[in-house]
Amino acid sequence: MMTGNESNLLACDDEGPRGTKAVLLIHGHPFNRSMWRPQLSAIASKGWRAIAPDLRGYGESAAWAGAPAFEDYGKDLLALLDALGIDHAVVVGLSMGGQIAMDVCRQAPHRVCGLLLAATFPQSESPEGKLRRFAMADRLIREGMAGYAAEVLPKMVGATCLAERPEIGKAVIAMMQGTDPQGAAAALRARAMRPAYEPVLAAFTGPATVVVGDEDAFTTKDDALKMASLLADCDMQWMPRVGHMPNLERQEEFNAALLRLLDRADAAC
Repeated sequence: MMTGNESNLLACDDEGPRGTKAVLLIHGHPFNRSMWRPQLSAIASKGWRAIAPDLRGYGESAAWAGAPAFEDYGKDLLALLDALGIDHAVVVGLSMGGQIAMDVCRQAPHRVCGLLLAATFPQSESPEGKLRRFAMADRLIREGMAGYAAEVLPKMVGATCLAERPEIGKAVIAMMQGTDPQGAAAALRARAMRPAYEPVLAAFTGPATVVVGDEDAFTTKDDALKMASLLADCDMQWMPRVGHMPNLERQEEFNAALLRLLDRADAAC
């Protein structure tokens, strides 16, 4: 479905009962909402409404008219919840999507009744990291997505999964290759300037879950432990032999962790 107004159009999958309990699933970079397909039916079968949008500039969602700030991705998602009549939700984010989830929590903590952060970290970007992200944005505009997607696939999907389930790798590289370079570049530049989210996590009092795999090239166990220590009510899910895409690489285990969070958040939502 497509929802919103002319300045805020987000394509999204919307499954499950239209009650008060909702889950907002935020994809990472450079992916799209299709990465959450293994989770949609599990969420709906639990009696929750699953909302999985394409971020602006990704998938089937509208492109940015100008250069977005990182907070604009969260504003888009809050506007989407408004358009769907959803007051509050369990917010789930992976990688960049996890940082957007933290920004949603920063902007509207009263609307987040549970938080799942997968393969992500709360720190702001280092000066060197900012330069790398801006350089990569320029490269994607200049060269397109194909070369980048091939290079980064072994970092996006763990070595175990690539060896044992090559179809996952094929699906992930297809997502990356299908992303609009302009949208991906806009997100890289915005993400380079994101704030630190440690204070946001320290202030969040609702139920939370942190999910990280030991083959993740971007998020370390120390990152995960730091997030878990900041959160007041956090379940830590450490996944051996899993890379940067735990929801795809170990679907049943990831879904079980998500459903446990929904049980904990049920009263708050």
